[in-house]
Order: sequence, then C-alpha cells, then structure tokens
Amino acid sequence: MSSSEENMEMEDSNGDSFGKVKQRFKDRSRKVVQTKEILSKQAVQTKQILSKQAVKIAKQAEEHERFINKVTYFLGVLGFGAFCFILGARPQDIPYVYCVFYVIFVPLRWIYYRYKKWHYYLLDFCYYANTIFIIMLLFYPRNEKLFMVCFSLAEGPLAWALIVWRCSLVFNSMDKIVSVFIHLLPGLVYFTIRWWDPVFLEAMHPEGTTQRASWPYVESKSYLWTWLFFVPLFAYSIWQVLYFLIVDVLRRQRLLRDPEVMTSYRELSKKAQKANNIWWRLSGLLGDQNRLFMYIMLQAIFTVATMALTVPIFLSYKLHVVFQILKVSASVWNGGNFLLEVMPRQVILKEKKKTKMHPIENMQDQSALENSMKVNNSSMVLES
Repeated sequence: MSSSEENMEMEDSNGDSFGKVKQRFKDRSRKVVQTKEILSKQAVQTKQILSKQAVKIAKQAEEHERFINKVTYFLGVLGFGAFCFILGARPQDIPYVYCVFYVIFVPLRWIYYRYKKWHYYLLDFCYYANTIFIIMLLFYPRNEKLFMVCFSLAEGPLAWALIVWRCSLVFNSMDKIVSVFIHLLPGLVYFTIRWWDPVFLEAMHPEGTTQRASWPYVESKSYLWTWLFFVPLFAYSIWQVLYFLIVDVLRRQRLLRDPEVMTSYRELSKKAQKANNIWWRLSGLLGDQNRLFMYIMLQAIFTVATMALTVPIFLSYKLHVVFQILKVSASVWNGGNFLLEVMPRQVILKEKKKTKMHPIENMQDQSALENSMKVNNSSMVLES
C-alpha cells in the first residue's frame, strides 16, 4: 500500500508540474500574441498617420505650386506689359532694359539649370550671341560694322529659333518666359536701334555731310553681304567649334557617365525620336553613329539660310516690322497651344498617378488589418 501511495503522489506531482509548465507556455505564447497584436495595431496606426501626413504634404505642395504659378503669372504679365509700354513710349531705353534683364536672369537661370543638370544649355548659341550683343551696346552707334554683325546674329538664327524650336510665351512659367525673351529681345533691341532710336539715327545722318545721306552707307553689295552674312557666319563657326570641343571632347566622359545631364542635342534627338519626325529621319541618313555630325550639318544649313534672310530684313522697314509680328505671334501661339493642350494632359497624368497610389495604400491597410485579424484568431486558439 505504501508503494502505491508513493506512486500516486509522484504522478500527482508530475501532473502538477506538467500543468504548470503548460500554463507557463500558454501565458508566454499569450503574451507574445498580445505583443504582436499591439505591434500590428501600432503599425496600422503608423501607416494611417504617415498616409495622412503624405496627403497633407501633397496638398500643401499643390497649394504652394499653384501660388507660385499665380505669382509667376502676375509678374510675367506685368513685366511684359511694362516692356510693351517702354517699347512704345521710350524705345531708346529698350537696350538698357535688355541689359538689365540679361544681367539679372541669366545668373539665376544658371543656378536653376545646374540643379536640374541642364547647365550645358548655357553654352548654346543664344548665350554666346547675347554676350556679343552686350559688348556691342557698349560701343554703339560708333561701330557700324559691329552693329551689322550683331544684327545678323540677332535677327538670324537666334530669332528664327523662336519659330523652329517652338518657344512658348507662358506667363506662369519663368523658364519659358526667360527662353522667349532671350531669343526675342535682341531682335527687338536692334529693330528699335535700326529704325526708331534718335541717337543712332543722328549718328548715322550727321548734318552738313553728304556721305551718310542714307544708312548704311553701302559702297557696294559686297560690303553689305560681308558684314551681314560672311563675318557673322565666321563668328557662328567659332562658337560651333568651341562648343564641340567643350561638350563632345573635353566633357564627353562626364556626359557618358550621367545620362541625366542634358544638352541641346540630347533633348532635340530625344524629342525627334519620340515623334519620329522629319528631323529624326534626316539625322539618320548617314546611320545612327553619325547622327551628331548630321545634327551639326542641319544646324549649319539652318544658320546659313537664316543669316541670308537678314540682308533684305535689314534694308526694308516694312519687312522688318512683319518679321517682328511673326516672331511675337509664333511665341503667343505656342504659348496658347501649351496652355490648352499640353497642360491638360499633364493634369490628367497627375490625376492618374494619384488614383494609382490610393489603391496601393488601401491594399496596404487591408493587409495590415488581415494580419491583425490573424493574430487575434491565433490568440483565441491558444486560449482555447
């Protein structure tokens, strides 16, 4: 009897110890489940807070962007209106307005373009030509030949770039306004100097002399073509060689390492390839490996043609007025096309991106809720 009682006591003690161990395991597993449940709830709350903050930040960014666009539009309209007033009231002040505009906005544009990796645009012909124009304005009207060279550059390739490259006068985009003004202002400056500036006209028509009865004083047609075509073409060729050496030789490895760095050739070839237009097909006549050479040749042909047109424009006031109207009309037309066709497409793309982001957030919230429900179910099973 004593042995059986001892065995029963041992069994009871073993059972009690096993029960205690089992209870401890249940308690620990319950704590683990509770911890997981708390963490899952915190994760859901954190995701909800982050999503709400992201929505707030996106709304604030949109509000700031709209405010900046309104301010830019306001300043752009006022600036353009002031320029038109000065053009009509005091045309002799246009050269000084042009100098102030160039000195202020070009350094600001360099900072913006450096951030966007577009700084190689500042080596383009328009900045090279504008620098020459600033130098000329320091010496006019004493240097007639320099004036004719700059006139050809301003009303030649620089002015026609407004039409060919479709520069858009969009008042809520500072970058587009500056692009239009850099190409448009030089031609307007030389138009006012050529036909309206009394100081210039007095210098070109001194009283008591018969040599300057009409300006320019052309001894022969070769004189006119020399300073309106051949010398400007030589100046353009100098820029083309320097640009090729800097971008395609000295900085070639830098451009190959970073495809995000943009140049005029990269942007134009990308747009032409996407549209598959005539420029892309012409640049590929000698094969893909020679597209850069073909691009240089097409640009040279464009330059020769536009510089040749500056000779009749220089001699005819009516033709020059028509050309000014054509440039301004093309910029305004392109601006309207951008506002009515391009911007609505951009808004639609933004809305599509938003609608794509919302289902992803909802799916993440649903998955988090499902995980919490699974944790709850597992805790109930353990408790049972």
